[in-house]
Amino acid sequence: MEKVLFGYLCIAMLGSALLAVFSRNAVKAVLWVLVMFLHQAVLFLTLQAEFLAVVQIIVYAGAVLVLFLFVVYMINLREEVRLPNFVSSYPWAFIAAFGLLVLSVAGLSGYRTARAAGVLTPEALLRYGHARILGEHLFREHFLAFEVAGVLLLVAVLGAVVLVRRIREGAI
Repeated sequence: MEKVLFGYLCIAMLGSALLAVFSRNAVKAVLWVLVMFLHQAVLFLTLQAEFLAVVQIIVYAGAVLVLFLFVVYMINLREEVRLPNFVSSYPWAFIAAFGLLVLSVAGLSGYRTARAAGVLTPEALLRYGHARILGEHLFREHFLAFEVAGVLLLVAVLGAVVLVRRIREGAI
């Protein structure tokens, strides 16, 4: 049953990602990305990574997609830009894709999983849970970096608000 669910989630994620890429309407593309993010969150749940599933929904399906929608509405797409098909470029694209596939296989041929080291051992994860270990690690050893990242994001949001306000005041 787990393999069937995993197969469905993988096919649904690939399908919705392809539909997002090839969608002509920008809003529909964002909605297909939302479908992909939700399926990915369910995939995290099947891997017993509840914290990652919640972060996936809150950060990506919530914040990032809202940002994408704001960008789509701010650029105000009135007409669809049509470009001629690059039919002569298809052989080169297939050669490049095949080359990347060969490089990927060659790079992954000697792959071995790493041994558990430090505080993130499987026993500790089962005993305490992902969120507790991540929170303790983040707030004990990387507290300064966490605070600097928070201040940097706050400054970026305030800068975006100031820029949008200046653009709107100049347009009026």
